[in-house]
Amino acid sequence: MYRRILVLLCSLMILATQTSCWSSKEIEDLALYAGLAMDTAELSPTEQKLEEQGSTYTKRNRITATVQVVPANSVGGVESTNGSEAPYMNVTGTGDSVLEIFRQYSILRERPIIGHHLKVIVVSSELLKQQSMNQLMDFVLRDNDIRPSTMVFISQGRAKDTMISNQKSVIPAFHIRDMMRNQKRTSKVLAPVILSKLDSLMYSKRSYALQNLVTANGEVEFSGAGVIKGDTGHWVGALNQEDTECLSWLTNRGKSGVIKTYDWSNEPITYELKAMKSKITAKVDGDHLSFDVKLTTEGRLSETWNEEEYPAATHLPQKAEKLFNKRLEQMMQSLFHKLQSDYKADAIGFSSMLKIQEPALWRKLEDHWDEVFSRTPIHLEVDLKITDFGSFTL
Repeated sequence: MYRRILVLLCSLMILATQTSCWSSKEIEDLALYAGLAMDTAELSPTEQKLEEQGSTYTKRNRITATVQVVPANSVGGVESTNGSEAPYMNVTGTGDSVLEIFRQYSILRERPIIGHHLKVIVVSSELLKQQSMNQLMDFVLRDNDIRPSTMVFISQGRAKDTMISNQKSVIPAFHIRDMMRNQKRTSKVLAPVILSKLDSLMYSKRSYALQNLVTANGEVEFSGAGVIKGDTGHWVGALNQEDTECLSWLTNRGKSGVIKTYDWSNEPITYELKAMKSKITAKVDGDHLSFDVKLTTEGRLSETWNEEEYPAATHLPQKAEKLFNKRLEQMMQSLFHKLQSDYKADAIGFSSMLKIQEPALWRKLEDHWDEVFSRTPIHLEVDLKITDFGSFTL
């Protein structure tokens, strides 16, 4: 009897210490969204018809938010508007509060949306001309459901178009996230900016660049970057793909890529980076500030269309190195000109170097740094070496 009582007491103690799912929500009763797109206000045909029938509430149409719910066949049971068997469903709402728009979905669909699995947020550049990034991200950063590892992008066209794919088996939000893996193959893909990083950039009022997305015929491509002005939070301009490569190399986050130019016979010749290092040094001479930028790279001559030149000829490396040095300098100077003269925004991070190397001077300049940056001389030095020619036959 004593043993039975002891076993019973032990069993009760074990049961009392075990956690349970008393507050759980069944996944079948939720609509998980993986993508969020934000655009300038544009009522969808469905919204227009609903409003004509009295489905209205107090709002100003400032933003259209589109969430990508996955998988559609288990969260809504509703076919997509184009009649395909897409593994996702896009739901759109328009208003002036992201939270309120999300709550409106609850009177349109039978399952509430939840953002635990949100992967990407895409904001259109047109919307960022009207509203600041701080305004658009306020709810997203406050919401406990959304993870701080969510990636943020900019779109050149309508952001909702990036949430559409012409491939039936592809979920666009996951596709965009997975495309970031190609950063190891090309420096045209910027290091991802996640919500936690974006929060710190906005709080510090530093200018920054976000990967830009463009769309055509249901295809999404990484193409350049959008520049956000630190003191206003608005989109001020775009960088092309070569500018994006230079930005990656300057921040030491780009370890791959190619530099193409044209040789003495006007034929294409291509250099493949095997390594790239950059060093930015602040120089202070009295009240005069300047930056020295040194780029060091090694790589191979991977392609040449000049049939008259033998790849291993002793004079070729020296001639090619001069061409590639000149081309890399042109690319870098083009980026500097855009950021200093056109956009007046330090999206590279010279401010971080100045803060580390000259903290006293930084404290004097931080309140109007972009203005100072726009007129600060930048001296560039390039050291490019061709170490091999790849495989070739005699």
